[in-house]
Amino acid sequence: MSQEFDKRLDALSAGRQNPLAGGLKGVEKEALRIDRQGDLSRRQHPLALGSALTNRFITTDYSEALLEFVTPAYSTTWETLQFLCDIHQFTYERLDDELLWVASMPCRLPPDADVPIARYGDSNIGRLKTVYRNGLGLRYGRHMQTIAGVHFNYSLPESFWPGYRAILGDGRSEEAFRSDHYMGLVRNFRRFGWLILYLFGASPAMCRTFTGEATPAMPSLDSHTYYEPFATSLRMSDLGYSNRNQSAINISLNGLDEYIRDLSAAMRTPDPNYERLGVKVGDEYRQLSANRLQIENEYYSPIRPKRVARSGERPTAALRRGGVEYVEIRSLDVNMNDPAGVNQNTMRFIEAFLAYCLIEDSPPLDVAMIEECKTNQTQTARRGRDPEFRLLRGGEPQRLADWAGEILAKVDGIAAILDQDDDTDSYAQAVRAAVALIEDPETTPSARLLAELREQRCSYFEYILGLSNGHKSYFAAVTPLSASRTAEFEQEAARSIERRRRIEAGDTMGFGEFLASYIGSG
Repeated sequence: MSQEFDKRLDALSAGRQNPLAGGLKGVEKEALRIDRQGDLSRRQHPLALGSALTNRFITTDYSEALLEFVTPAYSTTWETLQFLCDIHQFTYERLDDELLWVASMPCRLPPDADVPIARYGDSNIGRLKTVYRNGLGLRYGRHMQTIAGVHFNYSLPESFWPGYRAILGDGRSEEAFRSDHYMGLVRNFRRFGWLILYLFGASPAMCRTFTGEATPAMPSLDSHTYYEPFATSLRMSDLGYSNRNQSAINISLNGLDEYIRDLSAAMRTPDPNYERLGVKVGDEYRQLSANRLQIENEYYSPIRPKRVARSGERPTAALRRGGVEYVEIRSLDVNMNDPAGVNQNTMRFIEAFLAYCLIEDSPPLDVAMIEECKTNQTQTARRGRDPEFRLLRGGEPQRLADWAGEILAKVDGIAAILDQDDDTDSYAQAVRAAVALIEDPETTPSARLLAELREQRCSYFEYILGLSNGHKSYFAAVTPLSASRTAEFEQEAARSIERRRRIEAGDTMGFGEFLASYIGSG
């Protein structure tokens, strides 16, 4: 990368006010519901949590058993984390004898076909969400869809953009300028995102039931556990969200228009393999379409440019309407040692890292460069702590520690700006913690998990089940939720059920007509 980064950083540091303070942070965190024995729950979504279709804070992802907790976007990490903890506490109190599985790679799973798909009621949009998930199961297998993660949503403060545009002397409209630089952030995250897997990956092992009858080309830690000795995140490897089907889809990141064009084309291009599955077989809809992507969300990128969509608006339509509003980071594993699955230190580091990705030069990515980025991600996921492992940097081998050191030195400069109004230098501390993990790979979450399994001589399943029981006990013992927060969640649950009923009552067309209209709008 060029020396322009240092010039931009100096210019940003020169002002009286902190140009990076107040960026909005939100979290979406997934967790499987399990029974006391550690098996995937077969129960319906708890009524006390409201409607998964319309609850703003508590919904489901792929499976009826896969809860997803959604925080509002806050300007401070502590507010975001507090809200996430409050959702956990509220939910645990309404799970009866069930638990939440506290790791990314799933619990003991039934046969693939027996994983329950999420249900959203009888409305057209509810049926669409369920049919989409059925299609995912046919295309990739239901087991893969039970993997849980943490998504981090981030936008720079609105006050940042006019000043940064002046620093760069860019005469374009603020919307065009903002979208262009968010896309630059996205490209750089693809270049450097392997660092997130190394630092925060926490899934080097998995229960053998995840692969069903298949035997993967990886060693066994014991009779119930597969693992990779130097893995950081099997979740983000070719076993999970970097699988072969997805790797064949290339979406340009070189500008918002190109991104929308390629994503839209993938949703219009038939795939012979999916055509053989059928879309409607008899009276049953098996998938939304036989195209390479059913909808935008099927594209499992580690980062997405986003805009809050209006009711019924497709993600690509929202981006066309107003440009990029924020980015969604999807490569964070659930931290099994934190009751909420993520902590402030992690969020602070990622905020500083994302600001670095935006301010650093971000040249266009051609197809060869994209493939190099994919290789670096999947190889770091599988082998990131291997002393012999080398990343590819412009086609040449590069030690992970050396490249990471260069990046972290610049992220530290971003942290200094973020800490201007903070006497505790919390962002700099987050960067120092990352440096320590680079210096000693055995202290990374992935290495510590494998060390715990060996020391305790227990399987992955047994160890995570123990932690899951511990986290439930933790939330049962903390200070009770305030009356106002409890009322907020209870009211949202009740209102979500009423909103779902209104949606169902308001449908004016059959599902086939609705689906054709929806697919056509993409």
